[in-house]
Amino acid sequence: MEAARRELLTWEDVEKLIDHLLPQFEEEFNTMLMVTRGGLIPGGLLAETMGITNILIAAVDFPAQIEMEKARLYAWPQFIQFPEVALVKGKRILVVDDVWGSGRTITAVKNRVTALGGLPYTCVLHFNPYRNLFGAAQPDYFAAITDAHIVYPWEVDRGGQEKVLLDQPPFPSP
Repeated sequence: MEAARRELLTWEDVEKLIDHLLPQFEEEFNTMLMVTRGGLIPGGLLAETMGITNILIAAVDFPAQIEMEKARLYAWPQFIQFPEVALVKGKRILVVDDVWGSGRTITAVKNRVTALGGLPYTCVLHFNPYRNLFGAAQPDYFAAITDAHIVYPWEVDRGGQEKVLLDQPPFPSP
């Protein structure tokens, strides 16, 4: 199996993606649901720019004890953290994550919002239609389509084990 192409983004790249997303919003949202951990930074940037002050958090995990990789992709989600019904019911909610790869995390969150009576709209920086497990389904809003494994600037390790090897230091030398 061929290794996925990796793309390392800068903070400037992220700002451009946010700028590309903003004109797409035709709906008004008074509530944002950020999916941890990947959706926290893009969600925060969008919330600040869009003036959304009602911020909610969802944390989802998929059990890793299933041994076969393909079977693990179809595991049921476990919600570690999710807003109460009263915070979701009847609200237009922008659900934000960093990437729609397989789509299972953001789709699980979207479906739970719908089940609780909310009106979810999904938003990601990157959409990978080649890994999507949900057929023709796609995010309501996305800044870019990719087939690469995206490494965001907030994923670069600041100590301990390296997540990403950089060929230059994060700050210019004096």
